[in-house]
Amino acid sequence: ALVRQRIPGALPTLQCAVLLGTHVGIHVGIHVGTHEPSGRLQLPPFSVGAWLMTVLLLIGGLLALVAGASLLVRGASGLALSVGVSPLVVGLTVVAFGTSAPEMAVSVGAVLHGQSDIAVGNVVGSNIFNVLFILGVSALIVPLVVHVQLIRQEVPVMVAASVLALSLMADGRISMFEGGLMFALLIAYTAYLVAQSRRESQAVVAELASDVSVSSRAAWDSTLAVQLGLVTVGLVLLVYGSDWLVTSAVTIALHFGVSDLVVGLTIIAMGTSMPELATSVVAAMKGERDIAVGNIVGSNIFNVLGCLGLSGLVSGSTGIAVAPSVLVFDIWVMLAVALACLPIFIAGKTITRWNGAMFIGFYVAYVLYLVLAAKHDPILAGFSMSMLSVVIPCTIVILVVSMLRAELRSERD
Repeated sequence: ALVRQRIPGALPTLQCAVLLGTHVGIHVGIHVGTHEPSGRLQLPPFSVGAWLMTVLLLIGGLLALVAGASLLVRGASGLALSVGVSPLVVGLTVVAFGTSAPEMAVSVGAVLHGQSDIAVGNVVGSNIFNVLFILGVSALIVPLVVHVQLIRQEVPVMVAASVLALSLMADGRISMFEGGLMFALLIAYTAYLVAQSRRESQAVVAELASDVSVSSRAAWDSTLAVQLGLVTVGLVLLVYGSDWLVTSAVTIALHFGVSDLVVGLTIIAMGTSMPELATSVVAAMKGERDIAVGNIVGSNIFNVLGCLGLSGLVSGSTGIAVAPSVLVFDIWVMLAVALACLPIFIAGKTITRWNGAMFIGFYVAYVLYLVLAAKHDPILAGFSMSMLSVVIPCTIVILVVSMLRAELRSERD
């Protein structure tokens, strides 16, 4: 009862930690200790062996998620092409959503294990990480060109999806019906993209389909048995990887005295976004700068509509509980990050190296805020005040001025 009062969801975490210790044959002495004046629960430290196994389980879960997503995409793409689905449709569905498979696996798995904070934190944290860190790093490598369709269509859809998520979360819960609504919107949006792409020029269609058709004609995975095997192994890795990641993450959260939500917003969000990071950075290095940007925007749309939507569907009548801190802070950061893309993308249709450095700086500030808040650090108030009164207002002014200058240049041209 004490654990349930002090740390919501901690009892399942204790069970996970004990199961982890017994599974690897290491005795983990977990019991309720004393309280600091702050009221946070104090637990005895892990042994070195137990910490090692927890970290290995965390790393193994991340690797299994990345490998599982890759195998699933390859096998499903081959199967779709074998039954006559066009490479264009495969590229816009299976491949496009493949990089978000880890987020979906973790969020759905977390809901099934009763860890709703991880499910929500993973989606919100991944969207923040995708824009601020991944686009930031990619822009530092080379300035990123923004396709005009992203400005007119995809980014507004990303903003609209963020606003929808905020609206549905306002009552502190995402119901099964609301999850179904989001997932239905994702299916409708995907169908629209397929229909829209069919009207493009043959050159655009060929570009969208080339990677799928070439990679799926390799001799070793051209048979039905191999393709089914890839899909099966990929799904198994996603299921086990998500379970390992959630189990190790909640164990770490408990013993560091932080909430599951903070771990979901940081460690898990970063880990499940590794496919997006690899895709965008490689695309930037190869000069495919529009792919680097489009990958992130598409992934963020899928995270909100697909991951939260499917998680809501499997949550049953109870729905997904949304922590108050998400409603008053994190979801607004996600929305602000999505909105910030518009003036930056419009101002010159390029994400400059300066924009990239600014993105990374804001992500570091966001993570620092989460850490300070989790530790109840006394410098949190001063840090928050400086961000709200100086840094953020100055950034807004700079973005507005940049957008106005871009408009003036376009009028003169």
